[in-house]
Formats: sequence, C-alpha cells, structure tokens
Amino acid sequence: MVPIDDDPSQPSLGPCSPRNRRALTGKSNSPDTSPPTVPVRKPSFLSSRQTPALRATWLGHACYYVEFPTGLRVLFDPVFTDRCSPFSFLGPKRYTEMPCRIKDIPFIDAVIISHSHYDHLSHPTILEIQKLHPNAHFFAPLGNKQWFDKCGVRNMTELDWWQSRTLTLSERFQDQQKVHEEPADNLSSTKAGDIVAEIGCLPCQHTSARTPFDKAHTLWGSWSVESGGKKLWFGGDTGYRTIPYELPPGENDYDEKYNFPSCPAFKQIGELRGPFDLGLIPIGAYDPRFIMSPMHANPYDSVNIFKDTRCKRALGIHWGTWVLTEEEVLKPPRVLKKALAWKQIPEEGVFDVCDIGESREYPGPQTP
Repeated sequence: MVPIDDDPSQPSLGPCSPRNRRALTGKSNSPDTSPPTVPVRKPSFLSSRQTPALRATWLGHACYYVEFPTGLRVLFDPVFTDRCSPFSFLGPKRYTEMPCRIKDIPFIDAVIISHSHYDHLSHPTILEIQKLHPNAHFFAPLGNKQWFDKCGVRNMTELDWWQSRTLTLSERFQDQQKVHEEPADNLSSTKAGDIVAEIGCLPCQHTSARTPFDKAHTLWGSWSVESGGKKLWFGGDTGYRTIPYELPPGENDYDEKYNFPSCPAFKQIGELRGPFDLGLIPIGAYDPRFIMSPMHANPYDSVNIFKDTRCKRALGIHWGTWVLTEEEVLKPPRVLKKALAWKQIPEEGVFDVCDIGESREYPGPQTP
C-alpha cells in the first residue's frame, strides 16, 4: 500500500517516502507552471432552475458544478482555497486562478465529497457553503460524519459503497431538503413538481487521510447521481491498477508484455449502475507511475474506466490546478488523445477536457 505522504496534498512524513527519495536523488521532475497553462474563464451559471439539458461546469481540479434538467444543482469536491493543505501558508498552491467564488453560485442543493484528502475536502469551503446555502445537503463516504459534526454541519449523510439515498426538494425550492431511506418509487410524501434525485456511493481505488496518523480511517468513493432520467458518475479520485515497480524510460505499462491486473469495481459499477449520460473522470496526477498508480489514474487508465463504467460521454477532472505529481501540467489532455485513439474512440466529442470555468451541455429527452 502506498504511504500517505506519496499523496502530495497530505502532510509529509519526511525523506523516507519513495517520492521524497526521488527528489533527494535528483530523479524527480518539477513541472513548469509559468503561464500560459490551462485557460480560465468566468463561468456562466443559469439564473433559474430551468434548463433542458444536463449542464456541467468545471471549477478546477475535481470540482464540478452540475445542473440537472429537473432543477437539481450539485457541487462535487469543492475546494475554494488557494492551497490544498491544512495550512494557509504551506502546501500545493494554485497555478491557475479560481474561476469564481462560492457566492457567485446561485443554487447549491447537494454537495458530494469523494474522500477526505485536502484537494477534495476543504474545511473553510464547507463552512462557507453552509453559511451561504444553509439548506444544502452534504454527502460523503462512511466515517466522515464525525468531521462534519465537528464543523457544525448537520445536513449530512454518510454512505457505504453501494448504498444510496433519495434526495427530495419541494416544488417551491424553499423548504429544507429531505433525504429518505426508502427507494424513490416508495416515497408517499413525494408530490408532483418535487425534484427527486437518487444519490449513491460507489467503489473506487484510493485511500483517505487528514493527518499522518489517520490513513484509511474513513472511506473513499465514487458517486452516482440520477435525476429526471439523467444519470452522472463522478469518479472523484481513483487509481485503476497498480504498477509495482519502475519501468524503463519510455515504456508503456499497457504494452502487451506487461499484464498488470486492474480493479474490477469499475466494470461492476457499469453493470449494476450504468450506463451513465456523463462521467467526470480523473486524468491527472499520475507520475511516476510506480508510486502513484494505486491511487491516481493516468489517461490510459481513465479511458478504461470510461469504458468499464459505461459512460456515454465524459469530461476530464483532477488536473490543471495544483502541482501534485511530476507530469507536466498540460500533459494529461495530450496523453488522453493518444489513449482515446488506442481504444479507437474519437479524440473529440466523447471524452473531452475543457477550460476552467467552461460549461458543457448534454441535451436529450427525459425519461420517466
């Protein structure tokens, strides 16, 4: 299992880790973050809850704001701070600007957290969301409720893998949201005009920690959200396979002479919960592979995850914001195109990347 300080958003345990040993021996690469890097634009959020399409806006790293045709508004892994760190003065610092502030987001009904690492769960961000959107309901994997309780957040549900809950919003969008234990088709209190969403926690290959002493004390997960016949899968942060040793320079671990096993959970997700209209799939923070592969997918992994989970379309996440690993900051989208060609998938229009702050729409008829 990979030591915690090989996730660079976590507190370091010192020079004994593989990552720090590479730095001490001069093998590591320091990516160039001088501008221009990833374009940042001011996002355009819908001013009402009316939209004919599933609409997704990238707000940097793993954070996406998704507007469902039913009116549901979901925010994934929000981190609205300069650093992804327990400290305001230390740790990975943004090399791209935040495209907006929380106060610029008109509606937040649900906030979904994939796991407890600092680049996905931000204490000041959670507190600000709670202040500005007091009815928002927070979802996180098993074991995270105690952290939210300490923050004073009461509208919170923790779930184990394969568990789901139904979130109901009243037609007037003024009452506090309700989270039900029962399946949506058994909800006698649901009224015509209510927004109903099914939110589920699903597996992924990762870990969790807030300190050097609580690794894997809480669960990590991917998530599904379904509302009005539109279904989305959020990968959060995940590996796909494990490369157990350093390969020679230039070697691709997907070469036929290697036979590294992959995590079976993604095919299970596709078979049991798919297909999905849209997947938000990590593509960055993957080098060096023999250190990062158990926790972070590279674009070749990402394309396999896309196929395994049966996503119809996808957008790349987990890149373009903080330097967490050694690949150059603009490399993930370039490698993604090669990985798509490898699987004979068009380079554009299926699994895309976009500018920070950009919105993509996925229209289509709603189904009952």
